[in-house]
Amino acid sequence: MTQLAEAARRVPLNRDRVLRAAITLADQVGIESLSMRRLALELGVVPMALYKHVANKEELLGGMVDTIVGEIDPPVPDAPWKSAVRFRVLSARQVLLRHSWARPVIETRTNVTPAVLGYMDGFAGMFLAGGFSADLTHHVMHAMGSRMWGFTQEVFDDTAGRDENQRPEVTPEVRAAMAQQMAERYPNLLSIAGAAAHDDGSVVGSGCDDQFEFEFALDLLLDGFERLHQEKWTSGADGYRGL
Repeated sequence: MTQLAEAARRVPLNRDRVLRAAITLADQVGIESLSMRRLALELGVVPMALYKHVANKEELLGGMVDTIVGEIDPPVPDAPWKSAVRFRVLSARQVLLRHSWARPVIETRTNVTPAVLGYMDGFAGMFLAGGFSADLTHHVMHAMGSRMWGFTQEVFDDTAGRDENQRPEVTPEVRAAMAQQMAERYPNLLSIAGAAAHDDGSVVGSGCDDQFEFEFALDLLLDGFERLHQEKWTSGADGYRGL
């Protein structure tokens, strides 16, 4: 046994250490491979020792989310609402890019923890501090959806849950045949596919520049919110009727 492992065993086990070890393990092996037994092995303890600090796997996952929420930069004091929101969303995005397992965990949480509620409260607070009405802020939060966490379900996202190393190799001949089929069956999609710069390493969609697309949509939303705020828009008794 290495000296590092022996030293780790001597560090008293507590909830924070368990959660941070779980995050590190998930970063390394993926959330699917994270188990209480494997985590215990990494910490050099028996699995039952973990249950003194987390009741079950669900509580472990919730605690992991709470911990990485703490990595998101806090709101910038006295900043204009639009730049404050943009800064915080992009900070959240960087956190989720560091912890790629976090997106599906956040999406599937059934119990909203105080840390998550605190983040959402602070997020709404940036709009309210910018002079938005409670009514408009309510609809803004719906419109932002998961984007407030730095991710969104993209229209061309065909990579979710797929291991980068498991993607099949595509030869030039196969790619050409696929392009021909696209031209015949889906001419409109083909025409827009080549209309912008592409990034082969994208996590949004095949070849799309995911960071650009995310910021583009975020800025569209923020500009729209600003226009509604300036026009003192309200939802009205009959629901949304447009402008």
